[in-house]
Amino acid sequence: MPLYEHVFLVRQDVSQTQVEALTKEFTDVIEEGQGKVTKTEYWGLKSLTFKIKKNRKAHYSLLNIDAPAAAVTEMERRMGINTDVIRFMTVKVEEHEVEPSAPMRKSDRDERTDRGERGGFRGGERGGFRGDRAPRGDRPPREGGGFRAGGDRPPREGGFREGGGFRSGGDRPPRDDSRPPRAPFNPERT
Repeated sequence: MPLYEHVFLVRQDVSQTQVEALTKEFTDVIEEGQGKVTKTEYWGLKSLTFKIKKNRKAHYSLLNIDAPAAAVTEMERRMGINTDVIRFMTVKVEEHEVEPSAPMRKSDRDERTDRGERGGFRGGERGGFRGDRAPRGDRPPREGGGFRAGGDRPPREGGFREGGGFRSGGDRPPRDDSRPPRAPFNPERT
């Protein structure tokens, strides 16, 4: 029989026990269709990247399924009818993973929460000393004196101060003023 991984999302205002009851209900649907669910995982209540049917969070649940396509289709049909299920996805796979899925691995969670010596965002304080840069006093002064200091730089050609810039003409030849001015728009003429 084909193997599937199936993830479904349940509304945020449903309790964890209700999610487990839905998982059991959908497992029974698969078993009625001569299949079996080899693994179920509850990933918890997680934030969504964007709102789905007015929900900002959802309960995630994974099912590893070994069943004929008709049983999976029936389960998906019932999920589409159920108002608590806001999204689901079934993927056909060559083989199921034996170890826990990526969201359930403890080692991945430990790596994400451990921030090392920095202690979080910018050293634990907003705008705090990062420690990885040399103090500004050790740097040599910039050439030209910095931003808008005048310095040794020659002025740009065509800048705003020299009569150039936006709509100043620049390299464009002067406008031919021999044309008569356009008449104002009159909607009654059209």
